Amino acid sequence: MKVMIAMSGGVDSSVAAALLVEQGHDVVGVTMRLWGGESDTGCCSVSDVDDARRVAQQLGIDHLVFNFTEDFNEHVVDPYVHAHTVGITPNPCIECNRHVKFARLSGRATLLGFDAVATGHHARVTPSANGVELERGADRAKDQSYVVHMIDQAELARTMFPVGAMTKPDVRAHAARLGLRTATKPDSQDVCFITSTGGRTAFLGRRIPMRSATVVDTSGTTVGTVPAVEMVTLGQRRGIGLPGGGPKRFVVDVDVEAGVVTVGDEADLLTDGHVVHDMTWVHDAEMAAAHDTVLVQSSAHGTPQPATVDVDDDGRVAQVRWLEPQRRIAPGQSVVIYDPGDRFVLGGGIAANPL
Repeated sequence: MKVMIAMSGGVDSSVAAALLVEQGHDVVGVTMRLWGGESDTGCCSVSDVDDARRVAQQLGIDHLVFNFTEDFNEHVVDPYVHAHTVGITPNPCIECNRHVKFARLSGRATLLGFDAVATGHHARVTPSANGVELERGADRAKDQSYVVHMIDQAELARTMFPVGAMTKPDVRAHAARLGLRTATKPDSQDVCFITSTGGRTAFLGRRIPMRSATVVDTSGTTVGTVPAVEMVTLGQRRGIGLPGGGPKRFVVDVDVEAGVVTVGDEADLLTDGHVVHDMTWVHDAEMAAAHDTVLVQSSAHGTPQPATVDVDDDGRVAQVRWLEPQRRIAPGQSVVIYDPGDRFVLGGGIAANPL
């Protein structure tokens, strides 16, 4: 089989490429050049491209570099900046997977005559009576099914996750046995276009005006100020301009237009459920509706919680109702639905307002 493997310069994609070669596939490594600006984190630095190229050389496979910077700016960076101006907490890595690392790369693979696309994500594609399923990775601590939840049935059928059945220690051990230069390379943790030195504040400050905001408690009494309302997110506890020593207070509302941040105690963050829009499904909404309860995860490494899900007629908007009240999800964050056994992704979308 002719397989295009996305190589980020990390150990997971390096070993994924090695496994495909060992399995006898005709493999070509591809590194996507996404961010053209300053970068010292994530998977967009010059050194990452060089690491991917050298691993490809070690494995004896061709290595290509695709320039997707325009797509990345349009679908990831620009929406990320805009989201902060309207009080939404974006998830750029998921949008990159949705629009670039799978949709755009898959289109290029089809154009070039490849049979399948592979990545180093810790997830699994498994056959079922209904086609294929998107299953959690074998290493639960490194599971990445949450960040690839948007891949639909047709795309999953030609997607390969070679390291999905391995633990991270096994991946590193395999890289070490092969002598790959990425064997001990640390995992990427941060958004690739946000530098470790300047952070979000510097990145956004060069692109949008920052406005101060009044901080009030739930009774409307002013208790402080923040220098940039665009930098505040729901559930935040630190950096909200309040003196220490008192009870813990959390951001429970952000009104960017009015320039008001409301704080309260943790109980004020609890809600019975959420509206989730832009839903996508591994199969269709009826597969989720077939379960009385499901498990719902609202962050990459969060603990899934039991809930019921009601979906509108076109399957694009869902109402998630927790069996027990949970902390509100910041609008803009991804909400992913798993089967009751917590193995398979059913679908996912983007959090809107609480119910």
